[in-house]
Amino acid sequence: MSQDVTIFITDRNGVKHEVLAPTDMNMNIMELIRSYELAEEGTVGVCGGMAMCASCQCYILNDVISLERNPDEEAMLWEAYHVKDNSRLGCQIPITVDLEGLEIEIAPEQ
Repeated sequence: MSQDVTIFITDRNGVKHEVLAPTDMNMNIMELIRSYELAEEGTVGVCGGMAMCASCQCYILNDVISLERNPDEEAMLWEAYHVKDNSRLGCQIPITVDLEGLEIEIAPEQ
């Protein structure tokens, strides 16, 4: 049975959005941001979710998920701008029931 989770996303203008994210569509945070149009078109997910750019970088604001990055994510963020200790690539965060209550902020445009 499918289940939606609530995720709180602060856009690049500082506006906080409460969105419902489906857990049964194999989506990730980058795709969620794009589907709700929370960033200007063409500024998030430039590489299509392959961890080859940092356009979907976001800051994790609570402890719902780990800040641990996979090697591709770590390598990309090493070269990116505006990186913080709590930076993750949205394309590398799959939407699962474990994300209920996640709070993120979209990083400034690269």
